Amino acid sequence: MSDHRKQILDMLAAGQINAEEADRLIGAIEDGPRPAAATGLAERPTAAPRYLRVIANVMDGDDQIKVNVRAPLQLLRAGVRLASLIPPQAQDQVNSALREHGVGFELSQIKPENLDELIDHLGDLTVDVDGENGNLKVRIFCE
Repeated sequence: MSDHRKQILDMLAAGQINAEEADRLIGAIEDGPRPAAATGLAERPTAAPRYLRVIANVMDGDDQIKVNVRAPLQLLRAGVRLASLIPPQAQDQVNSALREHGVGFELSQIKPENLDELIDHLGDLTVDVDGENGNLKVRIFCE
């Protein structure tokens, strides 16, 4: 059994993910989705993602620290609407602070009409981070 498969099964056993998520992750490590007949799960139509999920497991000595964040994408929509209410002078200050910290992004670039396209692409987002000696595991994805 591969280390990745074991980690996925451990996450399933710990209740960090459900059976459908485990199946999707195992399918991803096998270079493709598994057919529904092989998994025993009924095939469901793919729905638009509703949540951004961040799961982190950190080993600190003998202690394991677990973080499991599930943020609604509706929060992103609300944030874009709120950003349009920021006065231009304040936007300039925020943009300047972002540039000082190496972020080449301006608040004026955020447009509500482009948000649905961004959220559609977030559905394909998966980020895996492994730390030195395997002491940090971070998983970011949409569901």
